[in-house]
Amino acid sequence: MATMVKVHNPFNGKLVGEVPIQDRKQVQEALDRAVAVFADRSKWLSVPERIEILEKFKKLVEANQDKLVQQAIAEGGKPLMDTKVEVARAIGGIQIAIETISHLLGREIPMRQNAASMNRMAYTCREAGGLVSAISAFNHPINLIIHQVIPAIAAGCPVVVKPASRTPLSCLSLVELLHQSGLPKDWCQAVVCSNEDAELLVTDRRLSFLTFIGSAKVGWALRSKLAAGANCALEHGGVAPVIVEADANIEEAVPLLVKAGFYHAGQVCVSVQRVYAHESLALKLAEQMAEKAAKLVVGDPAGPKTEVGPLISHGECQRVADWVEEAVQKGAKLLCGGKKISECCYAPTVLWNPPEDARVSQEEVFGPVVCIYSYKNREEAVKRANGLPFCFQAAVFTKNIDQAFYYVRNLQATAVMVNDHTAFRVDWMPFGGRMHSGLGMGGIPRTMEDMTVEKMFVLRLPGL
Repeated sequence: MATMVKVHNPFNGKLVGEVPIQDRKQVQEALDRAVAVFADRSKWLSVPERIEILEKFKKLVEANQDKLVQQAIAEGGKPLMDTKVEVARAIGGIQIAIETISHLLGREIPMRQNAASMNRMAYTCREAGGLVSAISAFNHPINLIIHQVIPAIAAGCPVVVKPASRTPLSCLSLVELLHQSGLPKDWCQAVVCSNEDAELLVTDRRLSFLTFIGSAKVGWALRSKLAAGANCALEHGGVAPVIVEADANIEEAVPLLVKAGFYHAGQVCVSVQRVYAHESLALKLAEQMAEKAAKLVVGDPAGPKTEVGPLISHGECQRVADWVEEAVQKGAKLLCGGKKISECCYAPTVLWNPPEDARVSQEEVFGPVVCIYSYKNREEAVKRANGLPFCFQAAVFTKNIDQAFYYVRNLQATAVMVNDHTAFRVDWMPFGGRMHSGLGMGGIPRTMEDMTVEKMFVLRLPGL
């Protein structure tokens, strides 16, 4: 009898579902099937077939979105209002993949430039790279699967996906809808397995591309075991810095920072965490953020008015509590929150000037905690913002265009948002981290390009 993964609601602990755990042999068999279907070119899906499948899939997701929303809330704990947005984004992401297929273009390579290249013409085309492995995270159980799996299908690659063990149900539902849309089962397989057996998805010598979303510790460890010749994109966390200049409109900044700091209880890789505010307005900004954060509705994610739901586990809730307690003991001023509301919910917390050696200042909190620091000049702000080995999205609030571009040039980030929060994203833009925060970039069009390969052909034409 198969061992089961029991999926529990992170808010109330109720059993949501059970999923059988696949053993090492079954994971290997899934990889073998994916490789076999790609090796047989007669089974490759043509562009019209892929488009037709994805269009049907999009319609099925639209028809099942209420079910998908409720399932994602139950297993992942993201509030209803935000999960609805996630599903809407997922539907849009499918459309982006469909539209991107026609933009996977080749190019002409110049010939007839010297004696050796005379009488020749050369062109490239893009074709599917091969087996894709996808290892996903819990915090966006629908949209992450769309971003990791659908580009593979659109690009013509077979994909084996491992969902997060805490949120496998959304992934399994989406894969089933893909099969209902006409996708042959061997082209997309979900495996729910142990972390040890999941290493097969990384070490298989036939692997073409790995897409991983999760912790840096796991991501870098897996990359060290990556099959020779395989490419990868690793998306880890950040410790998103925001700089608020003296001329900033804090009435506009505060709601944006509060939303991005406490969205999904801070369990987002680009959540606002460190806000460096000019000394002329820093305390005012902090107090206004604390006032707004204290009014956020915390509780049952299924409730229509809930703005902040639970953390994914009791252990994570306690970890956040420990980090905040450490910061306060070291001298941070607690402006709001700072306590567990229950075993799973932590109050939205704003800390004023935590010391630099506190964990909330050094590491990704991945919880509902925002830290406000005061600075004197922009050189100091940049130095402190860049003081950690993370590189993901950053932000600056200012009315001065020269000042804005100073920060765009000098902040250590893959993207800098001007007069917006660090968590801004649309699904066609490049998205990802560097340094400790990851490797390679995501975003559906970029991922599709990475999952394909450029093949050149040269024509020798005597007399040309």
